[in-house]
Amino acid sequence: MKSLTEIVMPQLAESLVSAQIDKWLKQPGDPVDVYEPLCEVLTDKVNAELPSTVKGTLVKILVGDGEKVEVGTPICLIETEGSAAQAPDERSPADGADAEDGRPSEDADQSMRHRYSPAVQKLAAEHQVPLTAIKGSGLGGRITRKDVLAYIENPPRSVRAEAAADVTLEPKLPLRTTGLHLTEPPRVPEVEVEDKADGRRGEYFIDVTPIRNTIARNMRQSVSEIPHAWTTIEVDVTNIVVLRNKMKDEFVKREGVNLTYLAFVMKAVVNAIKDYPILNSVWAVDKIIVKRDINISLAVGTEDALLTPVIRNADHKTIAGLARDIDDLARKTREGKITLNDLQGGTFTVNNTGSFGSILSYPIINYPQAAILSFESIVKRPVVINDMIAVRSMANICLSLDHRILDGVICGRFLQRVKENLESYNLETKLY
Repeated sequence: MKSLTEIVMPQLAESLVSAQIDKWLKQPGDPVDVYEPLCEVLTDKVNAELPSTVKGTLVKILVGDGEKVEVGTPICLIETEGSAAQAPDERSPADGADAEDGRPSEDADQSMRHRYSPAVQKLAAEHQVPLTAIKGSGLGGRITRKDVLAYIENPPRSVRAEAAADVTLEPKLPLRTTGLHLTEPPRVPEVEVEDKADGRRGEYFIDVTPIRNTIARNMRQSVSEIPHAWTTIEVDVTNIVVLRNKMKDEFVKREGVNLTYLAFVMKAVVNAIKDYPILNSVWAVDKIIVKRDINISLAVGTEDALLTPVIRNADHKTIAGLARDIDDLARKTREGKITLNDLQGGTFTVNNTGSFGSILSYPIINYPQAAILSFESIVKRPVVINDMIAVRSMANICLSLDHRILDGVICGRFLQRVKENLESYNLETKLY
């Protein structure tokens, strides 16, 4: 028996009440599988793909490209069979319990064989495990996390042979934990050019995306509400340059990511925040809220936006751990795969403006945080050491501060501590 199912605009985050359909990836008459993306949507935080919650055939599109809709509004109709599979968020509580407790099912049927929980999908995607190759031990043949872990620990011989031959094992279908992924990098904004009557080129127009509109609103709010002040200090990073040059090749072989200067800077900043926790605070009119967790927002630029994904509990991470997180978040941001969860909870922002050659900048505070620090380009300069001139690798670090919370004395001491931490690195410094 066939029936029509309405697909509604989900609430992708607690603060979101609407989203804009960017473009449809499926058209009426196209078959649709569970988790398969239906369309791309634009929100004021990230661009996202909206996955289908059912399997069937798309029969009607209710909201066209470019239209903005409220959360909960139907956007399309999908024709399904009576026993069509449900997405994980539509399962009953009992289903979720059976899926994760790992208990073997006593039922002989396989009706739950292709129903995967988000935890199972995430684990499989991280280890590139094809779920179709795993035998489920859960209710109705459902695959549990224990099944995936067992497969990872003891893969079939064919898989081990492929791994030995450096053949990458890829699932036949993309595995998704949420709809917040894009299949292509962020697009450069489309430009509309208007010709003058005499044939000469006139002005051109760029559509303001929801993300760009949010950036504009937040920057305006930051500079209008927060009394900005800023200060800068010069740091000798010669020892860091020597240490990184010594360790970078071995680090890439071991971790598979680059050992950047930013990881050393972030470690120095985090340790300084431990000594001056007032930097890790927000203004709340009649009180100042000091955050216990040190969650560092990392400013990452794309072709058309600046996003600030968050490294949580940065004070618990080593230099190597920070390097891995920096690489992961920067890559996900530039590939358009950043999630809303990755962007929330930051308490202090670090910006690597030196990556594009800047030597001095005045960063705008990431509202509602109390401060933002920019690490500028490393350049060789002649400096005086013990009344002698030496060529050293030098860099500026710039701090913008909320003058309602912070004053020059505390910020001067904070920057001095960051400087001391950076200049204390040497060849004996441990990365782990």
